[in-house]
Amino acid sequence: MYPACSSDREKTCFRSYTGNRMAQRKRRTGGRVTPKGTKPGHLHETHRLDHADPKSMHGTTVADASSRYTPPVAREVKVSPQWVPVLMFVLLGVGALVILFYYLGFVPGGRNNWYLFAGLASVLGGLFTATKYH
Repeated sequence: MYPACSSDREKTCFRSYTGNRMAQRKRRTGGRVTPKGTKPGHLHETHRLDHADPKSMHGTTVADASSRYTPPVAREVKVSPQWVPVLMFVLLGVGALVILFYYLGFVPGGRNNWYLFAGLASVLGGLFTATKYH
């Protein structure tokens, strides 16, 4: 079968030929991460950060969490005037109509790109006004 092997020792010769090429076993992943004998909330003897204060972490004391949430006090309630939503809808509507009339050919003075610019500026002005509405 193989030129270096004799027929009577074929099995041992095959093992020596393929013995170095076998795949190695994979390492097992997982398992214990913390030292054996640790309990939640307690320090293990191998934990050398600070044995005097069990609430200490890396030399700085951790503050206790508050059991009650206090929301921030509102300085003022923002209310927009009535003209803000009116201006928003007017700008959006006029801009959309100008662009529509441009494409339909109903604009005075013929088709001019300034009509598209004015319509787009009006729509963007309406969107900007919408972001300021409270």
